[in-house]
Amino acid sequence: MITAEQREKLRGWFAGRLPDDLFESLAEVTVDREEITVIGRIPEPRLTEGASDAEKEAAVQSRIQEFRERTREDRVAVAREAEHRFRRKVSWGVECGDERALFTHIAAPVMTRLRQPERQVLDTLIAAGVARSRSDALAWCVRLVQRHTDDWLTELRDSLEHVQRVRAKGPDAEPQDAPSDEE
Repeated sequence: MITAEQREKLRGWFAGRLPDDLFESLAEVTVDREEITVIGRIPEPRLTEGASDAEKEAAVQSRIQEFRERTREDRVAVAREAEHRFRRKVSWGVECGDERALFTHIAAPVMTRLRQPERQVLDTLIAAGVARSRSDALAWCVRLVQRHTDDWLTELRDSLEHVQRVRAKGPDAEPQDAPSDEE
């Protein structure tokens, strides 16, 4: 987990490093132990007045695909630099209109040990066709918890940041003037 200040510095690095004409705006930069995800807003396609929903959807999908192909070299160059500097993979996505699309993102394996009642929950989701495997079922459960406990998770993250700030002031803390690239 990184602090709010580290997250702001990371976002600032991307805002300063990305070519000015890549995105209309930098919508979101998220980070965890394995990955940095950069999502930018791109312009919506211009359509004739009264365009159908199907036409709008096709135009947005085409705009996203065009952007992905046209900007690949620029994004790869920035990603290489960021991956070296921050020691995390960089994933990309865009927002266009109401649509959000991720181009690349990693699925990191997570080891867990579950007792039988917990495994039965996963197996029930598989039997019901909600998931194809225990791994899919566990990911489904995590998304469900994420969706229904956003306020609680936000408060928990804020508390963790406070704990990190207090620890940083402790006797084992590194001196303040030591520069760090892992921000």
